[in-house]
Amino acid sequence: MEIKFSQNLNVFRREHAFSQSKLAEAVGVTQQCVSKWERGEGEPTLSYLWKLADIFGVSIDVLCGRKDW
Repeated sequence: MEIKFSQNLNVFRREHAFSQSKLAEAVGVTQQCVSKWERGEGEPTLSYLWKLADIFGVSIDVLCGRKDW
């Protein structure tokens, strides 16, 4: 099964004990935006991907499922 960004975002968010609203605040988006990303209904821009990867301490490749954790 191919791991997708939306699934990884949810896993990393929970592992780092962020609520959707706290992660949204850290990234600079709305909670609804994070929720859409986790449901696979949208994808972040590159600048938000960088922020998310930095927050979780992983590469964008790992965050997007192109490489194993």
